[in-house]
Amino acid sequence: MQWRADPTRDTALPRLLEDHEQVGKDCSPGFLSGPGDCIDRSRRGHGRIPPPTSDVGDPRLRSGGFGVAGIDVTDDLEHNDRLEQVRSGEMIFRTTGGGLTVSGGEPLMQPAFVGRLLHEAQQLGIHTAIDTSGFLGVNASDALLDDLDLVLLDIKSGIPEVYRKATGRELQPTLDFARRLSERGTEEVWIRFVLVPGLTDAVENVEAVADVVEQISVVTRVEVLPFHQMGRDKWATLDLPYELADTSPPSKELTERVREQFRARGITTY
Repeated sequence: MQWRADPTRDTALPRLLEDHEQVGKDCSPGFLSGPGDCIDRSRRGHGRIPPPTSDVGDPRLRSGGFGVAGIDVTDDLEHNDRLEQVRSGEMIFRTTGGGLTVSGGEPLMQPAFVGRLLHEAQQLGIHTAIDTSGFLGVNASDALLDDLDLVLLDIKSGIPEVYRKATGRELQPTLDFARRLSERGTEEVWIRFVLVPGLTDAVENVEAVADVVEQISVVTRVEVLPFHQMGRDKWATLDLPYELADTSPPSKELTERVREQFRARGITTY
């Protein structure tokens, strides 16, 4: 299950976008989608394919998952509808080993809803994950984190200036959230690094991200995600300038060089 924000609303409360598409050959209908990024206006333009269809992912994310779009939960009826979708997929999750991934946009913009959704999934014995930039990590209560099996933490750079250039935001809140996860020691963490030629590909930038990773004791893997242009329409929808229109995806050689930088530190990397 994937959570996504509505690109037509640059506000703190994305609305629901619904598209009943399958998210994998073993998945039931119920994928609610809609591109966008309200908090972290990253230049990555990455428009990531949800983890259930990722070619680098774990079976817990690749099988039997389905997605929830950015949801403006204004009443219990709306919330209960989402919970019912989780319940309806319980048998599929158990059969395929899949689970619930709450993604974005930034899911921690709506921590109350996300917390209740995760708690319900945990009560059903469904594996839970959240995909976040960590910028709003302060919004995640200990109770919310207690209901997580896995955190997918997006870190674009370990250098504040590069991070600010890539996202328009400060790096420190993400580092604080990463430190909190490490100190808790209860959630498994995967770091997701988007490789954008000319922006995040510098050797020193990758080394800085690796430095951060080494400080997070609960990280079990890094995923290097090559930049692509699938998300460019988001910028047009938001009527924002898109500065990566002429940026090409990284070559296989560059992608492998970056992965090897992480592997040289003894970090499992895909």
